[in-house]
Amino acid sequence: MCQILDKIIMTEISKIEAQQLVVEPFHVDFTGRLTYGILGNHLLNVAGVHAARRGFGMGLLHSRHYAWVLSRLTIEMEEMPREGIPFTVQTWVEDVYRLFTNRNFSVLGADGHAYGYARSIWAMIDIDNRKPVDLTALYGDDIARYFTQQPCPIPKPSHIKPLEAAATPAATFPVRYGDIDINEHVNSIRYIEHILDLFPLERYARQRVKRFEIAYVAEARYGDELVCYVDASEDPVFTVEVRSRSAQPGAEEATACRAKIFFE
Repeated sequence: MCQILDKIIMTEISKIEAQQLVVEPFHVDFTGRLTYGILGNHLLNVAGVHAARRGFGMGLLHSRHYAWVLSRLTIEMEEMPREGIPFTVQTWVEDVYRLFTNRNFSVLGADGHAYGYARSIWAMIDIDNRKPVDLTALYGDDIARYFTQQPCPIPKPSHIKPLEAAATPAATFPVRYGDIDINEHVNSIRYIEHILDLFPLERYARQRVKRFEIAYVAEARYGDELVCYVDASEDPVFTVEVRSRSAQPGAEEATACRAKIFFE
């Protein structure tokens, strides 16, 4: 019986990727704690390692003209680890559908306590035509082999409402070289950083971001302008919509992403 139990435990562990990290001095904000942008990059990095080691990583996909794109990301933290503190990021696949797969994360302290968790939804696109790929047809049961019932106790993403078309912009950001990723569109984490820059330092001095939800809608590219709109009617919960606008004269705005930020 013990041998059977050990085999079951090892099978579950093999489905989970873990990466040990430390909070570097250049990864913290003025409070001395890890930033959401750096944490987001850690999450995506360990997701990439998990996928690559199981045969569906970005390197192999690009050679076949496919790419993973992040559709939704929700991060909920009880606290952020401080500078110099070691921590571990874990990731695992919860399930897969025809056009999307759900991937979860945990952020754990050295003693095993949870700093927080994250949920994400991913799609795969054909790089040539930018259209979604049928995951079940492409992979069959290959990804399903890595499903696990590892718990992710935070709520699933909520509906993020569109904002009024006539709203006044809170800020604009030109899309520059540093915003663009290997898929030649604005990097997922750059949106998070731009959105958090919409709030004054004084708010971060008295409140922290407990939960951050973002839904990616359409691609923004180099030379576009990101136009940010903020609904503060439910303070300390804010809804943000980021629209992209081409540099061409008369170009209309198109929603690039929507986010909801929960301060406490």
